[in-house]
Parts: sequence; structure tokens; C-alpha cells
Amino acid sequence: MPRKKSAIRGRVAAAVAAVSLVLTVSGCTTLNTTSPESARAQKDGPKGKFGPVDCRKAKCVALTFDAGPAKDTPHLLDILKEKKVHATFFLLGKNHVVKHPDLVRRIADEGHEVANHTWSHQILTDKNESEIREELSRTQDAIAKITGRKPILMRPPQGRTDDEVTKVSKELGLSQVLWSVTAKDYSTTDSDLIKKRVLEQVDRDGIILLHDIYDGTVPAVPGIIDALKKRGYTFVTVPQLLAPGVPEPGTVYRP
Repeated sequence: MPRKKSAIRGRVAAAVAAVSLVLTVSGCTTLNTTSPESARAQKDGPKGKFGPVDCRKAKCVALTFDAGPAKDTPHLLDILKEKKVHATFFLLGKNHVVKHPDLVRRIADEGHEVANHTWSHQILTDKNESEIREELSRTQDAIAKITGRKPILMRPPQGRTDDEVTKVSKELGLSQVLWSVTAKDYSTTDSDLIKKRVLEQVDRDGIILLHDIYDGTVPAVPGIIDALKKRGYTFVTVPQLLAPGVPEPGTVYRP
């Protein structure tokens, strides 16, 4: 390999490789999910502010990045600024948030949504309640210490969630966000292939899963953005995708 990978990147790759989008349930648990369209249409509950566009009318898509920040994140942020695109960053606490506070601050300051991807990328459905709370709350606190605001969104590693994860997420004020598009960028350094995989899967209200920790991903982002803009898509953060609905703690969102 051209450069040494950290242990956490190896664990993330192994975890994501095991499943592209899995809704794991424990025992006989039935997992209910809410689509962005349904969130926008809810008449009850709090109402939020629209972002740059009304996604009830426009063709919106949310670009999301997991498991950073890392060495390629500054370049990614430069690209997003140049393209005038805001994304959602699901950040890892250990070895990432705590090592790169300036990047976490920059992500927030440049208008991106800062979200929680646990402390150490443990599979939450394999943990007990106190362990789940530890994985989420440590990252909440670490991000809040840097940005002054606790995240309102989290993404469970591997997309694996259940009633226990939902209970703890709700207590911590976290909505759960899954995805509809994956480039499987853990499996290739071919940026053209990553772009191709994304473009083949995207539809309105899509949530795109990428990782800014893999070598082929960030170079693929400009082409992804340009191609989707040509197709008439507007890029928004996940909360903006749900507006005027507001992310509800514990709720699992998936297109």
C-alpha cells in the first residue's frame, strides 16, 4: 500500500465492507424508518427553517462524509467551498475529533452540519446500554467543547441500530441518519469508479455516503458535484433535506 493506514481506518473499512446498508435488528425488533419526504410532510411537531431551497419543490440531495476528520479533510473543505456546497460530516471522536479540533471548528464555521459517528466506531447493537451511551456521549462532549454545540444527528457504524440504540439516541437528543447511496469507497482508490457508483444510484432526496479517510474519495467529489448539478440537483445538509420538519431524537431517517 502507498501509505500506512491507521488502525481505525482498517476497522472502518472492515465494518463498512461487511454491509452496504444494513438495518440490523436484535431478536424480533422491527425497525421503523422515516423518509425525508415524510419528515417534510408532517403537520404536527416543531417546524424548522428552510436552507437555500425548499426541498418539497426542488430536487435535493445530501452529501455526507463519515469517519473523519483526517488528512484529506482540508482539501475536501476547499472543494466544497469552491463549489458552494454544504455537507454533513459524521465525525469519529477518538483519533479524529480530538486530534483535529481546528478541522472540526472549520467544518462548523463553514456552514456544514457536524454530526456524531460514535467515539471508536464500535457496532452499537453489540453493546449494552451504558456502552452505547459512552460511545455517543463522549463524541457529543468532544464536539461541543470545540464548536459550542452538541450534534443533533448521529450515524450508527455499519448502519446497525435497534431499540436500545434508539432509546439512548433519543435520550441524548440524537436523530439517526442512514443512507441511500454508497460508493463503497473503502474498496477502491479509483476515483472515477467512486463517481460512477454514486451517479448510478442517486435519486431525489438521496443521502450519499462517502468517507473522507480513503485516498480515492476526495478526488471524486468535484466530478460528483458537477454531474449532479447538471442533472438539476441542489445540495443540502441533512437537516435542510428534512425542512420544514425538524430531526426528531431517536427517529431513524432513510430515503
